[in-house]
Amino acid sequence: MRRTGIARRARAALRERFAGWALRRHGAGARTRLGQRNVYVLPSTAGWMFGATLLVLLVASINYQLNLGYALTFLLAGSGLSSLHLTHRNLRGLELSAIDDAAPLFAGVAGELAVQLDPGDAARWGIELAAAEGVSRAFDAAAAQPLRCTLTWTPQQRGVQRWPRLQLLTRWPLGLWRAWSIWQPQRDVWVCPRPEADPPPLPEAAAATAGSERAGDELDELRAWRQGDAPRQVLWRKSASGELTVRAASPGTVERWLDWSALPLPDEARLQRLCAWVLAADAAGERYGLRLPGTELAPAAGAAQRRRCLRALAEWSR
Repeated sequence: MRRTGIARRARAALRERFAGWALRRHGAGARTRLGQRNVYVLPSTAGWMFGATLLVLLVASINYQLNLGYALTFLLAGSGLSSLHLTHRNLRGLELSAIDDAAPLFAGVAGELAVQLDPGDAARWGIELAAAEGVSRAFDAAAAQPLRCTLTWTPQQRGVQRWPRLQLLTRWPLGLWRAWSIWQPQRDVWVCPRPEADPPPLPEAAAATAGSERAGDELDELRAWRQGDAPRQVLWRKSASGELTVRAASPGTVERWLDWSALPLPDEARLQRLCAWVLAADAAGERYGLRLPGTELAPAAGAAQRRRCLRALAEWSR
């Protein structure tokens, strides 16, 4: 058992050393092109078995002086060598670009990274792409048609992190050879705090100064009750049928603040709750602001506000 552990660590160290050498053969940046210098080929398990079979055929043909045996052996060997060229060519010339417009990532939660692949003037078949030794995704790409591919990755820590290492692999066309390349994009990714699993309702919204004197159903929006609505917003007469109806002030007249100082929790727990509240307020289409020590984001709504708040939570530190 001990020898097995030592051998496993030795193989892992050898793989890391090779990966470090291979990564230096890519140009720095968020885009790379695969070529002769950074595509590697070795026989697959099936390829080794194929080679052993050829050796047996060759020895038998020599021993029994079988002309047809020679022909079959060299025909199969030629096919195997031709597939070597095709396997390497299936990756050579492929361009990869890291895209930063995917969904937000959260610490400890499986998320998605987006990569664009430009196949160039040749079709690509049976390409497998994986991030950080995760689950690989296979795809085919038609010639001259860039392809967007999403990969699953689980970041372990909050904050600004580098993209994970990516691996491309192909065994096309016969599965006798294994061509691969390793690349780590030189681009940062923002990892947000993991949202609290079961957060309490959103803090109560306060009327803005400009709209605090406006009242009446004709100036307000009536909608179904949502989690976080205050009891005083419920229209009990209109809710007699069984469905709760609430009065929501017209856009721009209500401000909901997500305040760090109002939460008696440890730092990371506060960030997790604020992250859950940001997502809940955005899903409800509400205007909200965020207060952190040293940072205050004014109330707003929409995807831009969500990105600003999540990025502030991701990079916050004392």
